[in-house]
Amino acid sequence: MTELLRQAIAQIEKLPPDQQDAIVARFLAELQDEQKWETRLAATTDDQWDQMAAMVRQEIATGETVPLD
Repeated sequence: MTELLRQAIAQIEKLPPDQQDAIVARFLAELQDEQKWETRLAATTDDQWDQMAAMVRQEIATGETVPLD
């Protein structure tokens, strides 16, 4: 366990149980969402990446994108 995580847990432990549960519920939901994204990205094939890159190049070529400043 990292020091930062220890500090966070120590702070959470000072809160009332309902607030502790609310924070942990959000944290667990975030972890679950992150795991879903990792699974999806890992399942993306090289062909799919190539198709997405081609789509982006096409959007750039047709002016459908806006440069980030």
